[in-house]
Amino acid sequence: MLNFLWLGFFLVASASALWRVLVMGDVTVFAAMVESLFTMAKLSVEVMLLLFGTLTLWLGFLRIAERAGLVRSLARLLSPLFARLLPGVPAGHPALGLITMNFTANALGLDNAATPIGLKAMQELQTLNTDPEVASDAQIMFLVMNASSLTLLPVSIFMYRAQQGAPDPTLVFLPILLATIASTLTGFFAVAFAQRLKLLDPVVVRFLLFAGLLLGVAISLLASLSSAALAALSSALGNAVLFSLIVTFLLMGAWRRVPVYEAFVEGAREGFDVAKNLLPYLVAMLCAVGVLRASGALDSLLQLIRFAVEHVGWDTRFVDALPAALVKPFSGSAARAMLIETMSTHGVDSFPALLAATVQGSTETTFYVLAVYFGAVGIQRARHAVACALLADLAGVLASIAVCYWFFK
Repeated sequence: MLNFLWLGFFLVASASALWRVLVMGDVTVFAAMVESLFTMAKLSVEVMLLLFGTLTLWLGFLRIAERAGLVRSLARLLSPLFARLLPGVPAGHPALGLITMNFTANALGLDNAATPIGLKAMQELQTLNTDPEVASDAQIMFLVMNASSLTLLPVSIFMYRAQQGAPDPTLVFLPILLATIASTLTGFFAVAFAQRLKLLDPVVVRFLLFAGLLLGVAISLLASLSSAALAALSSALGNAVLFSLIVTFLLMGAWRRVPVYEAFVEGAREGFDVAKNLLPYLVAMLCAVGVLRASGALDSLLQLIRFAVEHVGWDTRFVDALPAALVKPFSGSAARAMLIETMSTHGVDSFPALLAATVQGSTETTFYVLAVYFGAVGIQRARHAVACALLADLAGVLASIAVCYWFFK
């Protein structure tokens, strides 16, 4: 899928450039496309400079949290809920603990820890599957919850905004939080409806009521604030949460007698390796997106969408953020490139850039997750997994648009 998408960007750009030369007489388009290749390659390296520092710093603190047992503690807190949502999995089965730890790691932004745990959880669920080639109900619920992208601390989004010169990288903290809750709840209820789960179980009801109460209180408090106050609150809360977590990790590590310095260095070393391995993918996608923009193809597509939106009388500011939303289900690296390109083109704190960042933080690479998790255990029939996961992505995009219009009028 990624090969097809990357090649498609260049082919569409080439066709658009030929059209501009032959029909419109624009002989400068190829020079602009070549210039965009070098510009985007340079931008990729600039992004990587911050990536090295930020990933090294964050994964160092997260390793302290892991060694202190915070992930396992959260897993124990959530395990009663997952036991009810996966009725086909016996009590005490290893899959329940792994699923809870995977979900907790994802929520904390521990992607590198979440993926291997998730693959192990899928393998354990496969041992209970009566038809190894067809996804079971438990496997579908697990995959959709992974694909719904519940991330409580989107550090990577803050990092990209900081690299692009945002005076306040955490400005999108609350919008992302609200949008990711919407996508997660949509995916959950879609699977629950398809599988006819008993949502009136006391444990499930308590969790849902608690989540609904928190969300309701938050929205009622936020509704009384102006756009400027909302942006200021998101900034203050994002910074406060981020620093408080770091202090909590350090204090818990010291209390549990974790060698915090050694644990930090161990995690930081992993962050350096992750950032280093990301550079080729970032260069490839940013250059492809840059060529697409320089050829005029991307602007032409957005003009068509903008015309349709204007025709029905809607505001069109969200249109420039749609490229990131359209490619996210297929490729995380392409969506990341679209986000960076949108910030670079329109300004890091422009409405399209803020919306693209919110979309990036509240949606997931659905087809990649599907291929990795189901492919690892040889499942060929996904049943309703794809439809439910894409519905969650759609909810995340729509919620992002609504929340950004609310916060950034």
